[in-house]
Amino acid sequence: MAFIEVAGLSKTYPVGGTALTVLRGLDLSLERGEMVAIVGASGVGKSTLLHILGGLDTLDAGSVRIADTDLASLADADLVAFRNQHVGFVFQFHHLLPEFTALENAEMPMRIARRPAEARRARASALLERVGLGERLQHRPGMLSGGEQQRVAIARALIMEPSLLLADEPTGDLDEHTADALHQLLREMTRERGLTSVIATHNPRLAAACDRVLRLEEGRLKDA
Repeated sequence: MAFIEVAGLSKTYPVGGTALTVLRGLDLSLERGEMVAIVGASGVGKSTLLHILGGLDTLDAGSVRIADTDLASLADADLVAFRNQHVGFVFQFHHLLPEFTALENAEMPMRIARRPAEARRARASALLERVGLGERLQHRPGMLSGGEQQRVAIARALIMEPSLLLADEPTGDLDEHTADALHQLLREMTRERGLTSVIATHNPRLAAACDRVLRLEEGRLKDA
């Protein structure tokens, strides 16, 4: 049985007085540990697909199953808990809290889950060390470069030991050298932790490093 099974997924948004359908009967099957790139033009629905997979948005039709969980069957509170425990998100813009240090930002999901302070600090410190920020634990986002801020975001995404990592244009705001280093880090962290990763990207170098590349066009996925 595949780790992720999406069948007949459809999503429509109201735009002005009309309806915009971005996903049309989309199907997707991913094995555990697979790293897949989703490519396509801007506005085609890549972010929408990731948001639905991560429980940040709802679907209009079809089904999404991750492991043994049917997302549509979850009540709101259960969906929040599922997202916190099983899904890690990395976005193009890191969304770090400017008033908190790198350590505090990285440990935030564990704080929300009310994990003991000592445990969350130890895990956040270890992850920040792993992503190359062991000397930056007490730096606030404004004291970090763009690449360093995104590394904090990766540590934060992995703090709860998720089984699924969703990355939406994770290197879109970075220069080529920094983006390449972050690509390598994402590949390493995915392999080390046995993550299933879905990465929406315009970057052909990042896409080529994935196990598969799928193109989203006219609301459906096909091999790129």
